[in-house]
Amino acid sequence: MRSLARQPMIRISCQQASRLLSQQQDESLTLGKRLRLRLHLMYCDACTNVSRQFATLRLAMLRWRERD
Repeated sequence: MRSLARQPMIRISCQQASRLLSQQQDESLTLGKRLRLRLHLMYCDACTNVSRQFATLRLAMLRWRERD
């Protein structure tokens, strides 16, 4: 039987989710990180709102850059 210490953490904190959301803006996340983030967003309304805010800012910046 595997020890709990060796099993990968599936649930992440809001602080970890926030870091992943920020990291995701600059680079692709690994499959494991994407899955843990997606799971967290399924049950955390606050982080889901942060995720939407990041998406809105990213879209606004892309549109601003393309206006020329």
